[in-house]
Amino acid sequence: MAFGADDENECVTAVLAYLRSVAEVEVVPGDQWPDFSEAVGRRVAQGSVRYGFLMCWTGTGTAIAANKVPGVRAAQGWEPWICEGARLWNDANVLTLSLKRTAPDVAVECVKAFLAVERPDPDERANIAAVRDR
Repeated sequence: MAFGADDENECVTAVLAYLRSVAEVEVVPGDQWPDFSEAVGRRVAQGSVRYGFLMCWTGTGTAIAANKVPGVRAAQGWEPWICEGARLWNDANVLTLSLKRTAPDVAVECVKAFLAVERPDPDERANIAAVRDR
């Protein structure tokens, strides 16, 4: 997995600690969210990591920047059901979170929900392909 954040607080620390407890994590350095978001997205798109996780103040900028990379399907999450759905119905491969407005325990639950989905819903295959191929 690849991870990037433009600030450091207890939410970032909690998410990174959880990710490190379940997989090898490459922390992509940088304090400019467009740069590290693109770098994480490229690692995902090239297949060097399966998933990317990005955190910025709102989670929005990192999602926009990562989605500029062909092959990335970044989704902004704020609660576990949304994060699970992003994987299940959209085959998201990058999750972005607000590091300012998400409680650390909720952020970890979001990551857990995202990672718990083994594969996308087969009923969404055509929709996911339509987005992927554009």
